[in-house]
Amino acid sequence: MAVPPSAPLPCSPFYLRRQAPCPQCSWGMEEKAAAGAGCREPPGPPRAAAVPCFGISVDHNDILPGALRLIRELRPHWKPEQVRTKRFTDGITNKLVACYVEEDMRDCVLVRVYGERTELLVDRENEVRNFQLLRAHGCAPKLYCTFQNGLCYEYMQGMALGPEHIREPRLFRLIALEMAKIHTIHANGSLPKPILWHKMHNYFTLVKNEINPSLSADVPKVEVLERELAWLKEHLPQLDSPVVFCHNDLLCKNIIYDSTKGHVRFIDYEYAGYNYQAFDIGNHFNEFAGVSEVDYCLYPTRETQLQWLHYYLQAQKGMAVTPREVERLYVQVNKFALASHFLWALWALIQNQFSTIDFNFLRYAVIRFNQYFKVKPQVSALEMPK
Repeated sequence: MAVPPSAPLPCSPFYLRRQAPCPQCSWGMEEKAAAGAGCREPPGPPRAAAVPCFGISVDHNDILPGALRLIRELRPHWKPEQVRTKRFTDGITNKLVACYVEEDMRDCVLVRVYGERTELLVDRENEVRNFQLLRAHGCAPKLYCTFQNGLCYEYMQGMALGPEHIREPRLFRLIALEMAKIHTIHANGSLPKPILWHKMHNYFTLVKNEINPSLSADVPKVEVLERELAWLKEHLPQLDSPVVFCHNDLLCKNIIYDSTKGHVRFIDYEYAGYNYQAFDIGNHFNEFAGVSEVDYCLYPTRETQLQWLHYYLQAQKGMAVTPREVERLYVQVNKFALASHFLWALWALIQNQFSTIDFNFLRYAVIRFNQYFKVKPQVSALEMPK
């Protein structure tokens, strides 16, 4: 992250009163041992500790004073005049600032402030549950606390990747392995339903009811979108993609590479939840094109995809993988990539209406819709291997 540290935070006499944990913040994630087909799953992780919840709302337009108040609770031994900050500007949903004392940032607290009206897009209670669940499985940093419009968590050492990194075989192998690991996190003995259709229906309803009159001429009409949503819902479930625990938003900047440990970790779990395996992978492949400057010429080639999927399946199965298995997943992934375009285009229309973040959401929505309609004919023609 090339953003230079700011000056030390100003001293403030305000101190937070620690409150009892909020009921919605104190889940414990506990899995049951489940019997599979001829095998027994290992016991789940230990119950997670309750997460402190502070009664403070941080000003979106002036984050630093609120961040200092939180730091005084979380790091009372830090001298306020020595606390340094670094703002991260890549996010297009939330605002993020790092607080630390030592230059190496070995002990660093990230304060994330939710974007305006993002409760329309994100289930914040579910996000905390996901955070704790992933932490219990060794896939997420520590969650220090929540507050009224955000949360604080551990800074993860490493480099946030870009489109130029995730196409490197050495790195995309690590990404495939980490995704396979997350996809093995089981529901508590239940058969989870994919969140894709619920989320897509909610987004479409918001667009139809709240935004429709002001839709740009560059955006397909609501009637067209409704037909496409029905088409996706009819055709994609027929592919029989397994429902697994998914990140659902694996863009480049949500992947942290730690070169000293030789692994990657995923961050930002706002959209995580049980979903179609092929959606999570197809969504990630779409992100090869980038976000700020989208270029779908960077979408991974068939050769790259097959190699990526081979790494993934091998890690997931723990044994040799057949070409037919890889080809089958290839077809599923590219078809579900259509749903990814459609979902994030709807999301961008909603963000364009409500977000205060400096990003051209309307342009992004148009790009995603255009790519959806461009690739739909060729993707629809893909056939599952015999």
